[in-house]
Amino acid sequence: MARQTALVTGASSGIGRELAHQFAAGGYDLVVVARGAAALDDLVAEVTRMHGISAIAIAADLAEPTAPSRIYEQLALAGTPIDVVVNNAGFGLGGAVAALPQDRQLEMIHVNVTALTALTRLFLPNMLERNRGGILNVGSTAGFQPGPMLAVYYATKAYVLSFTEALAEEVAGSSLRVSCLCPGPTATQFARTAQLTNSNLFRRQTMTAADVARIGYDGWKKGKLIVIPGFSNRLGVALVRLSPRSIVRRVVKRLNT
Repeated sequence: MARQTALVTGASSGIGRELAHQFAAGGYDLVVVARGAAALDDLVAEVTRMHGISAIAIAADLAEPTAPSRIYEQLALAGTPIDVVVNNAGFGLGGAVAALPQDRQLEMIHVNVTALTALTRLFLPNMLERNRGGILNVGSTAGFQPGPMLAVYYATKAYVLSFTEALAEEVAGSSLRVSCLCPGPTATQFARTAQLTNSNLFRRQTMTAADVARIGYDGWKKGKLIVIPGFSNRLGVALVRLSPRSIVRRVVKRLNT
């Protein structure tokens, strides 16, 4: 059987870069996507040297509405079938909805929700036709509750979680594996981009991107629908489910400031 190919978005750093390494170590060829061409070129050189697989880079900004279709068309023209889509690209921005720039908040929705949905829809029919591969969406423990001072980000991750669960049920009669990786605070560039480095949330212990990616990849390979790395993160999600929403909102607001 020919080697399968995984498309990994947001692959230039953090969890995305580590997920690319996990799939490469598992024998998958790669298509890696991010905005920074130089970082992608470094990643391609690294994974091909370390894992002996083939990899190509596509520099694209998923905040642009046409980016998913352009990625799909480029790969179709090249005759490169995609067996697994890893929707990792995303970002957050801390602050009150009324204070944050509207354009930036809408870009967050486009990257975290719209592009993820578009890439899934574009590649899924061929996966179903071949009856192999699947989808690994990177959500967050943020998706299990509302998030004052990160309201749009938390809402986008709630969408990712719900969308993934529904999608898994839709393809349940196939061989496709569909998972949502839901990490908690992780040592990546996310906190700096979201302006949260001094928040209570990131003052706590964080997991490494490598550990999160390893757990996420292993969970997807085993067909686990929701993958929450780390005992404290799993405990936190369980407490959210048991607690009154009014209390959850107040606690999360404190954590995000």
